Amino acid sequence: MKDTYIKELTQIELNNPILIEGLPGLGLVGKIATRYLIKKLNAKKFAHLYSPHFPYFVLVNKKGNVRLLRGSFHFWKNKEGGNDLILFTGDSQSQTIEGQYEIAGRMLDFAQKHNVKTIVTIGGYRREAKDKPKVFAAATVQDLLDKALQAGAAVSNSGSPIVGTAGLILGLARFKKINALCLLGETRGYLPDPLAARSVLEVLKTTLNFEIDLTGLNEEIAKAETMVTRLQKIEEKRALQAEETRKEEDKKTTYIS
Repeated sequence: MKDTYIKELTQIELNNPILIEGLPGLGLVGKIATRYLIKKLNAKKFAHLYSPHFPYFVLVNKKGNVRLLRGSFHFWKNKEGGNDLILFTGDSQSQTIEGQYEIAGRMLDFAQKHNVKTIVTIGGYRREAKDKPKVFAAATVQDLLDKALQAGAAVSNSGSPIVGTAGLILGLARFKKINALCLLGETRGYLPDPLAARSVLEVLKTTLNFEIDLTGLNEEIAKAETMVTRLQKIEEKRALQAEETRKEEDKKTTYIS
């Protein structure tokens, strides 16, 4: 495999679809949000993306079967007559700069093929949330940004880079004449953060005007909070032990006058 390519599993026809992308990144915000949408909407898989720029290992399932790392496209038909959705997530982002551009480019070509006029990318914004995680937005067109702001997002700070696929798609979308929006959930970044993902989904569903029950994330949020509490206790214990060790070392110090 020399180039990134997309293998379609079935042919589909969609009504003015919007593509939502959420790959692993800070706090896994994008992946958690997109996987939740896929599960809750019962979206169907219809294509895989493979790339030599993904990490060089395979995944092994419980039966011992292996597969390459990949991205997956799912589709959901909106029975209310609004926009259908294409949902994309995967095992990893590219490990090379060239791969980031190549994958983003292939995704945009695929979006054009399926008549996508709007793309939303989801990721994490590294900052400790004081209460409910904020959602920061950036877009290629003002109308799309205004909808996100009206849904509760804040404008992303000027000069702040949006790294990886979530950012590159916005930059490259202009060349394809596709409107693009990025939603970034405030997160610590070092642990999976379903709370940040829920904040993003709250903004997303209002921006795109579709309904989805988010209570299914509550259990994941509770588990994540328990993990954070445990890590904080471990860190406090480590700091206390380090302080006690320092005091013992101070006692042993010999001063020569």
